[in-house]
Amino acid sequence: MKRHLAVITGASSGIGAATSRALVQRGWKVILIARNATALGKVVQGLPQDLAIILPLDASDGGAVVQATQKIMTEHGVPDVVVNCAGAGTWRFIEETSPEEIKQMMDAPFMAAFHFSHAFMKPMLARKSGQFIHVNSPVSNLGWPGATGYMAARWALRGLHEALRMDLYGTGVRSSHVVFSKVKSGYFVNNPGSEERLPAIARIVRELTPEECATVILRTIRRPKNEVVYPAMLKVFYGLNMLMPAVVRWLAVLTGRRHNIPSN
Repeated sequence: MKRHLAVITGASSGIGAATSRALVQRGWKVILIARNATALGKVVQGLPQDLAIILPLDASDGGAVVQATQKIMTEHGVPDVVVNCAGAGTWRFIEETSPEEIKQMMDAPFMAAFHFSHAFMKPMLARKSGQFIHVNSPVSNLGWPGATGYMAARWALRGLHEALRMDLYGTGVRSSHVVFSKVKSGYFVNNPGSEERLPAIARIVRELTPEECATVILRTIRRPKNEVVYPAMLKVFYGLNMLMPAVVRWLAVLTGRRHNIPSN
C-alpha cells in the first residue's frame, strides 16, 4: 500500500488505535483524532513522528471539526481515507437513559461521523476520489433488548452510510460500512452492566482483537466494498435475518435481558 493520508477518529483505543498503528507501519501518514491527548500519545509511542500525528479533539463538536479539518488540509492535504471509529454508550432501557446520556450516544458514533464526512466531502468530490469507512456494531442491523439509545445511535450511523452510498454513486468517492462482532477492548470495563445484556445467542460469534479488526479495515481500503460483516458466523446471522427476521428477533429477545415485569 503506497503512502497516503488517513484520518481516524476514536484513535485513542481499540479498533481506532490498532488501525492507526497498522497504517503508519505501512508508510501511511495518519491523523489520530480523540478527546484524550494522553491516550493518543501512548498510541503513537514508537511510531515515526512525521507519520503519526495526534490531534486532540471532540469529534461531536461540529465547529471544532470544521476548524480542525481545515488545518489538516492546509498542512497535510485532503485525506484519502476517513475511518470513523468514535463510539460510546452504555446499554440501557429507555427509562434508564437520561437526556445527557442519549446525547452522548448520538454524539459518538453518529454526529462524529457526520461532521467528519461533511467536512471532507467537498474536496474529495472535487478530487473524485476518497473513502469513508464507518465502523459499526451488529446492533445496527440485528438488535437486542436493553440497549435502546445505543441501538438507535448505531442505526443512525448505518443510515448515514446508506445515504452516502446513494449520494456518492458515480463520484469516485466511496462509503463503506464495516460491522464487527464483540471486540476485546476496554469498552465493557468503561461501561459496566453492558456486557451482561449481550444476548446469549450472540455469544456464538467469536470475540475479535482490535488488531484483527484493523486487518479487515486495511483490506477494505485496498478493495472497497459497500458493506463488510466480520467474522463469518456474524454473516450467517445477517443471512438468517434477511430470510427469517421474525425468528432472529425472537431469539435475540428470548436470550437477551428483558424487563422483569411483576405479575399482578
